[in-house]
Amino acid sequence: MSPADAADGADAAQERDPGLQPERTRLAWRRTTLSGTVSAVLAVKTALHGGPSAGGIVACALACVLWLGFLLLAHRRIRALSAAGSPAALAPRHATAAVLCTVAMAVCGAALAL
Repeated sequence: MSPADAADGADAAQERDPGLQPERTRLAWRRTTLSGTVSAVLAVKTALHGGPSAGGIVACALACVLWLGFLLLAHRRIRALSAAGSPAALAPRHATAAVLCTVAMAVCGAALAL
């Protein structure tokens, strides 16, 4: 293999053809935000069922704030995936924030269920 062939192979490897992968990822983020929305609505319903309590209202408000934070992160990622060209990788701090929002929403849901 000549050096010119190796250079052509390296250029081809750098030019990534993502196909439909960014679209599938974008749709996955949309489904996740939809499930988060359903969780937030159910948190409100649970907090108000049988009369509102102070703990229920606090847990519900926290779940809604966490949902808004996750929604912000998800829409930022959806916009990045919609941009022309190759999408940038998800920053580790954004991934960590999304995971923390999701786990904290689950904890709020568990607190409301008790």
